[in-house]
Amino acid sequence: MIHTHVTAPTEFIEAGGVRYACRRLGATSGVPLLFLQHFTGTMDGWDPSVVDGFARERPVVLFDNAGVSRSAGMTPATVEAMADAAATFISALGTGPVDLLGFSLGGFVAQVVAERHPHLVRRMILAGTGPEGGEGIVNLPRVIAEGQQATPAEPRLYLFFDRTPSSQAAGQAFIGRQGQRTVDRDPDSSNQTVAAQLAAIVRWGGLPSDAAASRLERIPHPVLVVNGKTDVMVPTINSVALFNGLPNAKLVLYPDSGHGALFQYASAFVGAGLQFLEN
Repeated sequence: MIHTHVTAPTEFIEAGGVRYACRRLGATSGVPLLFLQHFTGTMDGWDPSVVDGFARERPVVLFDNAGVSRSAGMTPATVEAMADAAATFISALGTGPVDLLGFSLGGFVAQVVAERHPHLVRRMILAGTGPEGGEGIVNLPRVIAEGQQATPAEPRLYLFFDRTPSSQAAGQAFIGRQGQRTVDRDPDSSNQTVAAQLAAIVRWGGLPSDAAASRLERIPHPVLVVNGKTDVMVPTINSVALFNGLPNAKLVLYPDSGHGALFQYASAFVGAGLQFLEN
């Protein structure tokens, strides 16, 4: 059976002393596309339109990194340690190199996986993310607090989408899709995970930009950089910095959108992503 985002069963893989929760779905042949999730996100935080869109043509793997939701262990407080844990999981899959889709914090992790473990990665899609020392990344705690005040019932409407009626409507539609899976859903991230991830993000944003330039220069993989025009979480200028700093990058910016442009423009994003991964 070729599973979808809603039907894929949760599996567990033991690697490096950690029991990782994961789900495998989609096509049965090809290079797997591994999704790396945003701050506080679990496997159920993804948009089924994006997951199933890629899964129609590619094997897709969702997973909870060390300490997140149903995965064992403690969530580390540095991006580097998160990346090493992700690399351990990729090796345990036994599929050979994978493609990475890193969203937000997941994009930070993807960069480090590619730089520290280049043999595990073929291509990368980096969405709503930025380099070390990127502009405004250290301000994330304040931005999250603003989102909780602006739209307390659903902060993602403020954090992931632009203020325009069309973008907000797209946000409501995304939230509806994101809740489609009703059985075997991941528990929310623990307080330990949230605190550790936030510390990792602030540290990443506070590193000197010359360190970022050096790391980016050491990533030869083809990369597709994607964002919305007005990202309040990881300001869009950081996507331009990735495009300029990576040796082999393409850049796509979507109008009337923010951090969650990959969800607002799910069909266009999947189409561009599949075309990029096939080349």
